[in-house]
Amino acid sequence: MADRGNILITGGAGFIGSHLTERLLSEGHSVTVIDDCSTGSVQNFSAIAEQGNLEVIQCSVSDCADLPVLCARAKFVFHLAAAVGVELVVRSPVRTIETNLNETEVILLAASTCGTPVLLASTSEVYGKSGKESFSEEDDLLIGPPHLGRWSYACSKLMDEFLALAYHRERQLPVVIARLFNTVGPRQTGRYGMVLPRFVLAALRGEPLLVFGDGRQTRCLCHVNDTIEAILRLQNAPSAIGEVVNIGSTEEISILDLAKRVVTLLHSKSEIRLVSYAEAYQPGFEDMPRRKPSVEKLRRLTNFTPGIPLDETILSVAQALRGVTA
Repeated sequence: MADRGNILITGGAGFIGSHLTERLLSEGHSVTVIDDCSTGSVQNFSAIAEQGNLEVIQCSVSDCADLPVLCARAKFVFHLAAAVGVELVVRSPVRTIETNLNETEVILLAASTCGTPVLLASTSEVYGKSGKESFSEEDDLLIGPPHLGRWSYACSKLMDEFLALAYHRERQLPVVIARLFNTVGPRQTGRYGMVLPRFVLAALRGEPLLVFGDGRQTRCLCHVNDTIEAILRLQNAPSAIGEVVNIGSTEEISILDLAKRVVTLLHSKSEIRLVSYAEAYQPGFEDMPRRKPSVEKLRRLTNFTPGIPLDETILSVAQALRGVTA
């Protein structure tokens, strides 16, 4: 298959990044990945490591001396590198803020010198404590107070958005911002607090599923394959340049019901336990009661809406985790 051009992916060894890398390689692109593997892993490339059109540079974006050259030779940049996971955010706020701000500043500057388009992966966390039934891209944002480290992630990613849009307006850098809502699927780890792999692994091992808070908080879990499809369609949508776009499922479920669904689907004998936020994280921890996206803008720009059913998503995660239950 002919090389269709080089794509640069920061954070490409992570959960979402590795799936994106695989997809782009399968479509004939050459891919360069920059990742310090602090939360990602080169093991995510086990099925594609020998491909000649994949280059992996193991360092942080800000430490990559060849970054200007890499951006200049790339026809597109996917900026996925970020601090991830509620547990990491709560326990390492300095790392969270510095990683999200510094790495984004560096990649935008490098891309702007040669005009290489950038898709910035943002997060539904920027919607903060809003109690709306569903979130749309034009909504006002309600962030919690700074003495609660929980909100440092939301604020740092929001600043990433502001900076990216400033580069677009002031320096004409083609930028698309994708706000991701709870992407899940094979290769995601529960190490940093991600709920679905944590539940599935516990159910497979017959261990208790720990539900934080009262379990009534709701989420919409989007299969990684749907997220990748949406990201690639945004890459190829000229009308998406300069826009912020939600990506996520609209199938809403409470965390307590999610635990029950996992137990039922996997025929597990695990019990479900409620754990207070103070015990799970720290006193004063605040969570979002709902996190449901409006995906009308995504549909309008790309003619695509994520639709892989939740049960199928749960079973795909279970299949991937069965080998690590021992």
